[in-house]
Amino acid sequence: MARINSNYLKLPGSYLFAEMKRKTDAYKAAHPEADIIRLGIGDVTRPLVPAVIDAMHRAVGEMGSAETFRGYGPEQGYDFLIEAIIANEYAPLGVEVASDEVFVSDGSKCDVGNIQEIFSSDARVAIGDPVYPVYLDSNVMAGRSGGFGPSGRFAGITYLTGTEESGFAPAFPREPVDLIYLCSPNNPTGTVLPREELARWVAYAKEHEAVILYDSAYSAYIREAGVVRSIYEIPGAREVAIEFKSFSKTAGFTGVRCAFTVVPKELKRRDDRGVPQSVNALWLRRQCTKFNGVSYIVQRGAEAVYTPGGMRQTREVIDYYMENAAIIRDGLEAAGYRVFGGKNAPYIWWKLPAGLDSMSFADKLLNTCQVVGTPGVGFGPGGEGYFRLTAFGDRNRTREAVERIRNANLG
Repeated sequence: MARINSNYLKLPGSYLFAEMKRKTDAYKAAHPEADIIRLGIGDVTRPLVPAVIDAMHRAVGEMGSAETFRGYGPEQGYDFLIEAIIANEYAPLGVEVASDEVFVSDGSKCDVGNIQEIFSSDARVAIGDPVYPVYLDSNVMAGRSGGFGPSGRFAGITYLTGTEESGFAPAFPREPVDLIYLCSPNNPTGTVLPREELARWVAYAKEHEAVILYDSAYSAYIREAGVVRSIYEIPGAREVAIEFKSFSKTAGFTGVRCAFTVVPKELKRRDDRGVPQSVNALWLRRQCTKFNGVSYIVQRGAEAVYTPGGMRQTREVIDYYMENAAIIRDGLEAAGYRVFGGKNAPYIWWKLPAGLDSMSFADKLLNTCQVVGTPGVGFGPGGEGYFRLTAFGDRNRTREAVERIRNANLG
């Protein structure tokens, strides 16, 4: 008799963003006249830039001719895109990355969720709190946790709680861990990890032979000088870290799907016999077995992001979203609220008035202002008492949402 993987049953309820969509749809059905403004899920709203569209049109034309048609491509990505990534993402930082260390994929969420497959099932996992839910859920599904407790935490998982006092930087673990998930600029808090903090994490990973899984999907939104844009800017990081970056938020590819992961060849970890193995080689094997690559058309579009026109147009879109972030941040502060983020990331982390829990506040915001956001507790128990708003909406609708909030009595 076939049996299911019971680890899936450990996960409480439904996926956070799916649950918020369900609630919003139910409200809309009950109030069809409602003018709902969605500042919840981090999906982009601006169209793909002209340079990307033109490149994809040309690639579609190529697929219509026998001479230029392409079938299966290399699972790790076409050389033209990999070379563009290295030249534009890493070379300006003085970071050396080899072409066979870059793996093009259909999204950072997929890679972040799948990377855990190549590590042992008993690896001790450390995640920030609050943080993006996929890091935790994918490891629970893989059997690296115990049950879900009344505290909102899973047994067997090391939670690295960040607080206002620490700038929401995750606390260092009190016991040795094997896999460390870091996200900077951070989703949901919108904050960044200082260079000296990342250097401490690299030193920790070296000392404990841990691996840092570094999600840098929002690095294109960094505005302040001196903020790290790649973990490989930190000396020694190539020996301990895997980096994830995405075109989803950089260039609006949420509906197109393209990202990349860097796995340095220096990164090796021991097998059950104590023999060092190449993590790069294992990830290549995994991708070649379970992934057929990103389409040629999409990869040509991603390559165009790095052309002079593509970079200028993409920057204009990012500027648009960051202006939205400033509108939200400034508006909430003017209304007397305490907020974080919105300076190097398109997320605003809103501290709720004392005594309000974030799930109840989500309902109150929807019913009072007809504005949708994301409860902080959905990002971990450390997120309780906070609320995430995103800057990916339309400019006028963003202004309207802020005005509604400023005029409301939210407690």
